[in-house]
Amino acid sequence: MDALLFSTLAMRGLRLRNRIVLSPMLTYSATNGYTNETHVAHLAKYAVGGAGLVFVESTKIDPGGCSTPRDLGLWKDEFIPGMRRIAELVKSYGAACGIQLGHSGRKARRAVPWEGRTPLASYPGVDHGEPWELIAPSPIAHSEHYQAPREMSQADIDAMVEAWAQGARRADEAGFDVLEIHGAHGYLIHQFLSPAANRRTDRYGGSMENRMRFAVEVVEGVRRHWPEHKPLFLRVSAVDELGWRIEDSVALARVLKAHGVDVIDCSAGGMSDTAPSGNPLAYGYQVKYATAIRRGADIMTMAVGLIVHADQAETILKAGEADLIALGREYLVNPNWPLDAALKLGIASPYAQVPPLYGYYLERRKRGFDELRLSTCQSGLRAQAGTK
Repeated sequence: MDALLFSTLAMRGLRLRNRIVLSPMLTYSATNGYTNETHVAHLAKYAVGGAGLVFVESTKIDPGGCSTPRDLGLWKDEFIPGMRRIAELVKSYGAACGIQLGHSGRKARRAVPWEGRTPLASYPGVDHGEPWELIAPSPIAHSEHYQAPREMSQADIDAMVEAWAQGARRADEAGFDVLEIHGAHGYLIHQFLSPAANRRTDRYGGSMENRMRFAVEVVEGVRRHWPEHKPLFLRVSAVDELGWRIEDSVALARVLKAHGVDVIDCSAGGMSDTAPSGNPLAYGYQVKYATAIRRGADIMTMAVGLIVHADQAETILKAGEADLIALGREYLVNPNWPLDAALKLGIASPYAQVPPLYGYYLERRKRGFDELRLSTCQSGLRAQAGTK
């Protein structure tokens, strides 16, 4: 059968081999921002397993924006060779390779998750050893468990816009096909968007238009260096628990589309440590946001959030609820999810989803099982006939 999940998708000058995406997932495995063998081994298997697009995790455009001391970085040219190695390897297996660029703002400077994700009261800065200062649009702590950040000056804002722009330049030089700006989960761009985190009285605060200004400037800065033929994604918390609504995300998507964003990656929450109300955890629980933004802003969207089954993903696409399907932790369980999905959906040549060194032998294995089942069935029929 034909499956939309395995159809190609053209975006600017890029054509994805299918609609399956490895979502950016933090591994917290870098040392002073540099890639290592962990990142190579982690990401290569998803390209081998048949993904259409493989994203490198949230990579910081400034050392002060690191969530933890183990975040990846792209704030200097020395990081480019390691990133290039990953991009070339992923692309050699037929997948496109993307990278997400972000800054954590007031949610920076924390321990890695398996050490409690606790805020670090003080810590030498990643890479340069200077004090690790928290910055944000307003001097408001994320919660009572966090320290209050310093309010960003105009010079700080200009510096961060330029840092994103230079990150985009480095990402292009490293050979990435897709760039995603992280504007979700309570991090710096989301902080500017939020009326709860942004209490500024200048042109970056107050009205919706003003609160969107930083996001627009980041997109414009990125587009100055990110080539016209390469797609640009932006991850958004479509709703949060402190006042950001789906209608706001639709309005933001309309504005950012006009400035060069091609796809909205639709997540939710992160502005506080509680989940958005009215959205209980369930299969595909965030798909409705991708649908609302796709239809309301006339822009391509990527759905993510407990999408685990092949027929579930196919239904989302066929219903026009999203254009791309992103998987995160489900992919950790099954790096060969595209092959598994192809078999379950009954597409022609399912083993073409993986390289020939696997596909050839897996197809022979299937023929062997088919012959074994036929032989077993025939033996059973003969035995049954012999008893009559």
